[in-house]
Amino acid sequence: MAEQREPIVRAVGLTKVFRDFWGRPKAKAVNDIDFEIGQGEVVGLLGPNGSGKSTTVKMLLGLLYPTGGRLTVLGRSPRAVETKREIGYLPEDSYLYKYLTAEETLDFFGSLFSLSRADRRNRIDQLLDMVGMSHARHRRVGEFSKGMARRIGLAQAMINDPAFLILDEPTSGLDPLGCKEVKDLILALKKRGKTVVITSHLLSDIEDVCDRVIILYGGKVRATGCLNDLLTVTDENRIVTPALPPAAMEKVLAILRENLHGEDFTVDHPRRSLEEFFLDVIARAKSDSVETAGVVGGGRIADYLTQGDEKSAILEQLVQEVAPPPPPPEAVVEVAAEPARPTVQEVSRTLEALTEEPKAAPAAAEEPVAEKKAEQENKKLEEANAKLNDLLGNRK
Repeated sequence: MAEQREPIVRAVGLTKVFRDFWGRPKAKAVNDIDFEIGQGEVVGLLGPNGSGKSTTVKMLLGLLYPTGGRLTVLGRSPRAVETKREIGYLPEDSYLYKYLTAEETLDFFGSLFSLSRADRRNRIDQLLDMVGMSHARHRRVGEFSKGMARRIGLAQAMINDPAFLILDEPTSGLDPLGCKEVKDLILALKKRGKTVVITSHLLSDIEDVCDRVIILYGGKVRATGCLNDLLTVTDENRIVTPALPPAAMEKVLAILRENLHGEDFTVDHPRRSLEEFFLDVIARAKSDSVETAGVVGGGRIADYLTQGDEKSAILEQLVQEVAPPPPPPEAVVEVAAEPARPTVQEVSRTLEALTEEPKAAPAAAEEPVAEKKAEQENKKLEEANAKLNDLLGNRK
């Protein structure tokens, strides 16, 4: 029995309720839905505005936390960093830095995924060629039209070679050539085993590339299944043959009238879609070397997006087998011996010496002349005192 693979996305009872400032329920955007998405599937998430598509996508990206239920992406929580490394996302409106060039934009997003400079350069060249923007790699994103910015946004979503890709209106703003290239890219990613979720109001795009659809309305899953099962009309038959001559056609019509017993039937010629006719006209114009000033058609799918897992494993094995260079010899550093620590007594004496007030310097010896003058003044004072004593004694 074949081994059961873990689904890329598993939602059980997934619910999201938005509340007001006071915590009261305001709107139940997603109401108890269950679905699974397997590896290598291309699934269309459909529904009118307000049906819960955007809320579901934000929960898949880990931007919103579910109110109830359980949701796993790649076997982990969608809020885990390891999960986000494996997800590529193209929002409905491409939010890019308008002052960066196309090349700088992809280099910036590649650095966020810790890609080496060599890997970034290689992937940037391949992605710009794939989306037909190599000629505008040095132009600022702010100068781009909506369709050109959309192409750069698509390249940005695949810079990390994601295992799970979410595309919100991927063909919005693109011309029919760009739409065809995007659909071819999605089918190429599917062949490599990538899982893609697409939300779009262009149902013809969904019908061209999706294996299954999930139709939401009012926050609930209203229909889900394979497109072939959902769209096949089992009570009618269609027979396609090469063009028949008139005589053969009359015989066929006679048989149909005989067996249908008067019921209405239609016989007409097959009709191509407008997209097929448009692409055929453009292909003929290109073959006549008609030039255009608009976006150049994209090149082949980027090599790193189409390489198989086996090739990557071989490269990783070769890298691991290369022996690492021997470590450089350790330098010998001589360290001087640590000086002896001072004793407590020595520290105390040092502190006392630092805090002791400086003594006044001894007074300089007086000059001999000054000493003589002082002696003379003392003598005069003694003589005056003696005379005063004599006078006072005579009076007595």
